[in-house]
Amino acid sequence: MKTAQLIEHIPHMPTFKKFGRVTRVVGLMIESQGPDSSIGDVCKIHVETVNNGHQIILAEVVGFKDEIVVLMPFTSLREISIGCLVEGTSAPLEVKVGPELIGKVLDSMGNPIDGSILPKGLMTVPTEQDPPNPLTRPPIDQRLEVGVKAIDGMLTVGNGQRVGIFAGSGVGKSTLLGMIARNTQADLNVIALIGERGREVREFIERDLGSEGLRRSIVVAATSDQPALMRIKGAFTATAIAEYFRNRGLNVMLMMDSVTRVAMAQREIGLATGEPPAQKGYTPSVFAILPKLLERTGTNEKGSITAFYTVLVDGDDMNEPIADTVRGILDGHIVLDRNLANKGQYPAINVLKSVSRLMNHVAEPEHKKAAERLRELYYTYDKSEDLINIGAYKRGTSKEIDEAINYEPLITTYLKQGYLDKVTLEESVNELITLSNGGAR
Repeated sequence: MKTAQLIEHIPHMPTFKKFGRVTRVVGLMIESQGPDSSIGDVCKIHVETVNNGHQIILAEVVGFKDEIVVLMPFTSLREISIGCLVEGTSAPLEVKVGPELIGKVLDSMGNPIDGSILPKGLMTVPTEQDPPNPLTRPPIDQRLEVGVKAIDGMLTVGNGQRVGIFAGSGVGKSTLLGMIARNTQADLNVIALIGERGREVREFIERDLGSEGLRRSIVVAATSDQPALMRIKGAFTATAIAEYFRNRGLNVMLMMDSVTRVAMAQREIGLATGEPPAQKGYTPSVFAILPKLLERTGTNEKGSITAFYTVLVDGDDMNEPIADTVRGILDGHIVLDRNLANKGQYPAINVLKSVSRLMNHVAEPEHKKAAERLRELYYTYDKSEDLINIGAYKRGTSKEIDEAINYEPLITTYLKQGYLDKVTLEESVNELITLSNGGAR
């Protein structure tokens, strides 16, 4: 930092420190008498370890009870005792960001998971920021290639669009994200793995993302064994990193797996602080935090963040509270269908249940016409599939159904794509148009 910048910071530097003392630990929460703090401030809890050592545990102010400050730690509660000194920082969580982080795997605090030291010259940014002003957001009018035929052809994504990937467990969400990360034409990937099993982090990086994808990515991982606050901060840290690069004019691809686990973590915090459960046990703060997080992505006057958020749907129920809320906020949704996966169609994207709300604004007229025609044919076959399979339909009864029967295997072949196959957007669109113009004879 330059001398002039340091001088500017002097008037804002605290002239004294604020302290308090731990008075109670209940469940996930720590209660302390002081220090004077605001919601979201980070505090340092000074702990004397069993080996007469000194340890600092970071915690965040999440609420108040009369004169008592309620804190939630970023790590475990182990070794915290009554009387531990609590030091207020009067500042929210901040992370260091810069181009030197590309290719690294970070935790929710922005530190490398492999134990290496952060490079020098990084800029400090707060993890929680306001979304761009709606009037400064440029309209989305350019296509973005993601390298997956079913998406580029039938559900074209705009540069700066926010899309949800909805699926139950084990239907191929992580595999699809890996394909997008390797094949996309975005300048940089920021990938947030929130609430994943510990073994899945390395598997995703090595198998799904691969060395090619990691070279142009920053991964933020918060595994399921970590405290709820760390899982939430993982999502906010990844978004802050994406915003940093967007503000430098880049087109960033943000992928978060999964936003459902962010909501579950917020539910844990809400219940622990005394919030009443609302829809299916989710507290009101869950439905307040989701738009604040999701609206931060998209375009601004400098660059763009195209975002893919995975949403776990219990029992493949698309109308459960989190799925319904997220679908209403985002600019489109991609539904992964377990029945298609069981039939061996990967990626298991159900194009009839999926929609890109911006495809009409970014796709060429011929492309849109071809996609609409194939969607109609696919719908006609899907509606009549049971009759066809049991032999109740006789050819010649309906011209539309006959045509759909002829097209169905070709459409299914088009929607399938090998895990390592890369198809450009131009190739996907040209194949789609050729198919719609008489691919079935």
